[in-house]
Amino acid sequence: MINRNDREDIPTQNTARDNASVMRKIYGSPFPVILGPMAGVTDLAFRLLCREQGCDAVVTEMISAKALWYGNKNTIPLLETDEREAPVGVQIFGSEPELMGQMAHKIEDRGFAFIDINMGCPVPKIVNNQEGSALMKNPALAGRIVREIKNAVSHPVTVKFRLGFDEEHKNAVDFAKVMENSGADAIVVHGRTREQYYSGRADWMAIRKVKEAVSIPVIANGDVFSGADAVAIRKQTGCDGIMAARGSKGNPWLFREIKAALAGEPLPERPTAQERIAMLLRHAKLCVEYKGEYTGIREMRKHAAWYTAGMHGSSRLRQEVNQVTTLRELEELLSRAPV
Repeated sequence: MINRNDREDIPTQNTARDNASVMRKIYGSPFPVILGPMAGVTDLAFRLLCREQGCDAVVTEMISAKALWYGNKNTIPLLETDEREAPVGVQIFGSEPELMGQMAHKIEDRGFAFIDINMGCPVPKIVNNQEGSALMKNPALAGRIVREIKNAVSHPVTVKFRLGFDEEHKNAVDFAKVMENSGADAIVVHGRTREQYYSGRADWMAIRKVKEAVSIPVIANGDVFSGADAVAIRKQTGCDGIMAARGSKGNPWLFREIKAALAGEPLPERPTAQERIAMLLRHAKLCVEYKGEYTGIREMRKHAAWYTAGMHGSSRLRQEVNQVTTLRELEELLSRAPV
């Protein structure tokens, strides 16, 4: 007899097998570990590095459907992909179902494997436009968006959302059912409400309740900063895959650690200071290659802070990195880094 208190074994064998097939179709793995979308972070250069470190799939920075409609010049570069990062999904956001469907159809042939819909972004300027996590207050509209996109594209459609808008309106279970009934192929659940932003601890057991309520695959997201976290979130949620985001900032090695932990293999050694500097420099070269030197070097300043956090002399090094304007200057500076 199955003990219902043994929280590792929720899905039936058939459901688990079917979901593994869906996961393989969308993400290329029966239990994928995915790099989550982060504005200003998960650009092409960073996605490539995370794929090299064992990440199964990646997602672009979130892209505005309205910006696509108006041909915003800053939006087009966000759509750039490289065959080395496949499978890659494109994440779009908006609140107008017809427009969302049209724009999803417009971009689906640009090398993407799936379309992801952002219904979890907590940023005020997004929420105030009734986009992102604001859609959790309007499940009917959210369902219409999913249906419009499903009817407009041939790719799988996934949805990323939170536990609810605030503590008094935690409707993730009912919202997930609407997403399933509207045609979503898989969902990603971040274990916090919008009002929490990224504070406190992610509620993994709340993700578990979503997993128990729907038959489509559920990907767990929130507070995955190590291989041990990945093992724990899989056990506690019964999820079909894991999405890691903030834990990868300055740490693309997170994915090789997660993969080893999930496989029950010895964890790889943490990167040395020399390896972190080398990865920072490689990241910078890729960023310059794809964005040009002026933009690429300036965008690397925040990444440099993440890569060097905790290193000897990191504070002074970050200050100096913030002054460089060319790749050669950065190379010379890092060659003198105290490692």
